[in-house]
Amino acid sequence: MKQRVLFIDRDGTLVIEPPVDYQLDALEKLEFYPKVMRNLGFIRSRLDFEFVMVTNQDGLGTPSFPEETFWPAHNLMMKTLAGEGVTFDEICIDRSLPEDNAPTRKPRTGMLQKYLDESAYDMAHSFVIGDRATDVELAKNLGCRAILLQEDKSLLAGDRMLEEVCVLATKDWDRVAEFLFAGERRAEVRRTTKETDIHIALNLDGNGQCCIHTGLGFFDHMLEQIGKHGGMDLEITVKGDLEVDEHHTIEDTALALGDCIYQALGSKRGMERYGYAVTMDDCLCQVCLDFGGRPWLVWDAEFLREKIGEMPTEMFLHFFKSFSDAARMNLHVRAEGANEHHKIEGIFKALARALKMALKRDIYHFELPSSKGVL
Repeated sequence: MKQRVLFIDRDGTLVIEPPVDYQLDALEKLEFYPKVMRNLGFIRSRLDFEFVMVTNQDGLGTPSFPEETFWPAHNLMMKTLAGEGVTFDEICIDRSLPEDNAPTRKPRTGMLQKYLDESAYDMAHSFVIGDRATDVELAKNLGCRAILLQEDKSLLAGDRMLEEVCVLATKDWDRVAEFLFAGERRAEVRRTTKETDIHIALNLDGNGQCCIHTGLGFFDHMLEQIGKHGGMDLEITVKGDLEVDEHHTIEDTALALGDCIYQALGSKRGMERYGYAVTMDDCLCQVCLDFGGRPWLVWDAEFLREKIGEMPTEMFLHFFKSFSDAARMNLHVRAEGANEHHKIEGIFKALARALKMALKRDIYHFELPSSKGVL
């Protein structure tokens, strides 16, 4: 069996990169990245990755960065990590300056040639973890994937190739460990009938990025609440028979979205399972749900207007019924208030927050949340 590898940057990834001079050249500058020890210790003990540190240390050994200022802090860092079960199979330090264009300097692979042996190493299922675009570029050059320790991928400046290589962008080591241990929760659904053509792509563990086009502006706005407030990336494209009316577009989108969430949940291990939420201005909106595998809808919300935007209010109940059926989810919805727009938007936001709560995973208690042993 071929070996997987985690190529881990040092400054900005294991430890906080010192501001101003970016050199960890004194003990008082040593500060570990939040939650790195607990999570790397978990990954080291529970998964089968080799650990390889890959770091550029500009001019190490020259007057601008003497050896005697580097090693005390570095050795203390390594000793502290080892005490928490985090050891490295190899440490690769490039000492060159950027203008040297050395083949060993990240993102070049000169220090890592042995890992390109396809008979021994599985680069397709290996990762580079770092905080700079050069770390993502290193992953591309190695033929593996990247985890970027940034809030989002804006650092990649829209480079599509690098964005495809970067499978996760987060500053939270909890998210990194969850991703590596429990995997991605993504799904893609295509539903095509004589009445609608729907494509949905979903990442349950995203950042709330949405791109939604159903042909119904208010419906788009409501679906965006699910992605934005649920913390999931959501792409929805719908071509429906709006020349007839809105019914098929709304119903079929609900069915496809529910199915997409159901598929993305996978084994459901470690998830919270239950969720509930929220108020909005004059309205009190409550959405409680359970991913227990038994679909059911209880609906307690009345609307006096015939339409909100282009969306018939009679379709709200129909959307949530179709959605709960396809997601195999028990769903209770209750709303009261005077403003019809606020009422339905509050319901969608409450749904989003309830989903976010229920979908949360705990890799340290990675069990099926059911006394039955099945969901």
